Amino acid sequence: MDWLIKFIINKVPRPQLIFWSNFFRPLLDLYYRGNKFYDPINNKSYRKFLAYGYKNQRPNALSPGTLSLERHRLLWLYLKNKTEFFNAKIKVLHIAPEQAFYKIFKSIKNENYITFDLNSPLADIKGDICKMPFEDNFFDFILCNHVLEHIDDDKKAMHELYRVLNKNGIAILQVPIDLNIKRTFEDPGIKDKNERIKKFGQYDHVRLYGLDYFDRLKKVGFHVEKNNYANEFRDEEIKKYSIVKNEIIPICKKLV
Repeated sequence: MDWLIKFIINKVPRPQLIFWSNFFRPLLDLYYRGNKFYDPINNKSYRKFLAYGYKNQRPNALSPGTLSLERHRLLWLYLKNKTEFFNAKIKVLHIAPEQAFYKIFKSIKNENYITFDLNSPLADIKGDICKMPFEDNFFDFILCNHVLEHIDDDKKAMHELYRVLNKNGIAILQVPIDLNIKRTFEDPGIKDKNERIKKFGQYDHVRLYGLDYFDRLKKVGFHVEKNNYANEFRDEEIKKYSIVKNEIIPICKKLV
């Protein structure tokens, strides 16, 4: 089964994946039920999670019930346990909305929840993150996870995110970061998909972020907190949820 999942993920375009997953996810959910791993998003347990990854396959990464990855489960736990996201009356912008969250966030009655993306079938509004059709200081909370590594002009996209975020608002801007490199590696000349996988980790990435990612956000105006929430979990919980212990959640605030 794992080899088939890997083939589908690597060969089927993402919009089609989102569409067809609505039919196959319930079957995967039942097939993999067990008690070794736990997905906090749907409160269900599984005998295993699925392997996932383009460059290197990560074992037990993809939950068969919600199609959440390690970063999604960590973010869910953070939002649930450390914020008022599910209770506060706020305007939320979710860029490139993840399936794992979409229906749940849509159902939160006290939120004005808007989804935005260039191609996603889950987006309420289609458009370019570098030129968003929203007023200044409009959103109280922005979720933009694993998007900026796809954007050629990420600085312009960061400026737009800062512009539409309300004063004292929060933006969670996760990206894949190589904690072993200080400076972000990017080369616009790399167009070949296999070469991009080799250099950037995925065929549609245009850079590999290093530790200077946080400085890039600060230069735009954000106050940045490098949140290490994963370190609050015991080792057995890390394994149970299948999250990454050194995963950093970038909490970006607009203080002026």
